[in-house]
Amino acid sequence: MPPALPSPEPVTPGPPGSIPRPLLTQSWLDLAFLHWAVAPEDVAALLPPGTAPDTLDGVTYVGLVAFRMHRVGWLRLPGVPYLGTFPETNVRLYSVDGHGRRGVVFRSLDASRLIPVLMARYGFRLPYVWSRMAVRAERDTLTYTSTRRLPGPRGAYSRITVRKGEPIAEPTELEHFLTARWGMHSTFLGRSRYLPNVHPRWPLYRADLVACDENLVAAAGVPAPVGDPVSVLYSPGVPVRFGRPARPAGIPTS
Repeated sequence: MPPALPSPEPVTPGPPGSIPRPLLTQSWLDLAFLHWAVAPEDVAALLPPGTAPDTLDGVTYVGLVAFRMHRVGWLRLPGVPYLGTFPETNVRLYSVDGHGRRGVVFRSLDASRLIPVLMARYGFRLPYVWSRMAVRAERDTLTYTSTRRLPGPRGAYSRITVRKGEPIAEPTELEHFLTARWGMHSTFLGRSRYLPNVHPRWPLYRADLVACDENLVAAAGVPAPVGDPVSVLYSPGVPVRFGRPARPAGIPTS
């Protein structure tokens, strides 16, 4: 029998630690979270070595998250107002490593600023792509649009419109599972890395999905969603601090 995996760390609404000396700082604003359930075996091969799908009641999820990145900065320097501020839409999966650390894995990150895309793609090996994007707000309704430029597949797109609802006083177990993520698993120079982050507890709101037309999920190699999302949320956003990367302990395989 294969060895048992370590128990994943608990899902906590606030960060489990602090990052007094950040590698990166930024804010994520006006976020729309859309999630669909997927079978773990359908996405396991898409995760970095040393990680496995993180599950809740035997199910994992693919997320399509659209928002405004605001003032990305290095170390303790002030965030950059123009190059560090842009719309972004990412496709993400949920992961756990051999330390039991839960995280997200980004399958694609569409952004509208070319220089940050190049820096993240070639400096950090993150799957950023350059896209034509916009975020428009009209009262409580927000529309996020994205059409991919380079490197492709050219023409991959998303059109998402959500209507903000009531604030959530106490998120459900699923809502915590999908949003309370305190790290990212990725591959850099052939090695898996875990990049921790901290931010205040999410202010979350119910949201109605007005429209969703996209093929970013399928373009990211994830099975295309079927039907409506199982969860649609909105958040006005949080300031974020990223720590330095660490190597995750491998998931036992035999």
